[in-house]
Amino acid sequence: MTFLAYYLHWSHAELMGLDHRERRAWVRSVSSVNQRINEEQEGTGA
Repeated sequence: MTFLAYYLHWSHAELMGLDHRERRAWVRSVSSVNQRINEEQEGTGA
């Protein structure tokens, strides 16, 4: 939950409104975006 709140700036109430599957899907999505960004930065030497 903290992971999603940090990256998406969603409130506790918004996150609790999601069911477990939805939260897991969002975690996978945000993680995927972070992975791509990290890989791109490694490729540019940033």
